[in-house]
Amino acid sequence: MSTKKKSEIKPEITIVLIKPDGVKKAIIGDVVHRFERVGLRLKAAKLIWVDAEHAGKHYRSDKDYCIAVGKGTIKSYETHGMDPGEDLGTKDPLKIGRMIREWNMDFLSSGPVFAMVWEGYGAIKLVRKMVGSLFPFDSPPGTIRGDYAWDSFETANLNDRAAANIIHASGDKTEAELEQKLWFREDEIYNY
Repeated sequence: MSTKKKSEIKPEITIVLIKPDGVKKAIIGDVVHRFERVGLRLKAAKLIWVDAEHAGKHYRSDKDYCIAVGKGTIKSYETHGMDPGEDLGTKDPLKIGRMIREWNMDFLSSGPVFAMVWEGYGAIKLVRKMVGSLFPFDSPPGTIRGDYAWDSFETANLNDRAAANIIHASGDKTEAELEQKLWFREDEIYNY
């Protein structure tokens, strides 16, 4: 049982980016519709083509972030029965994280991105559940990645590129707050 009082439970925001592959597939309306159907409120939206510098702010360069990405990649390699040393030339989490960061930056700046701010109770967890697994091939039908994307971990990493996974959603409240400031000015976000 929760110890929070009803007055302490507030809606939260999450940032969602439809990446260049999703924009090119013309699924913006379908994605917006899915979030509206579950009761989330759209607070801001815009189509923007970012440069590598902006993408680099989204995919942070700090050591802890890169190590976390590297460790996650190594774990994915293990799950898929692959060897990161053989395929990536290293097993160092920091080096792998920096490599993945570069791939992600290239991908995010390769075309227009549709950026959105959504609000609702439990919005972060709800949106991530609706988005699906990081790698579309591992996402079940009914999720956005499971329904609209085809890319696999193996295909992306063996071709030295980011996975074409359609969409990004904030991972937690701290990330959502940072991303909101990165992608939107205060006067672009509406309360209604």
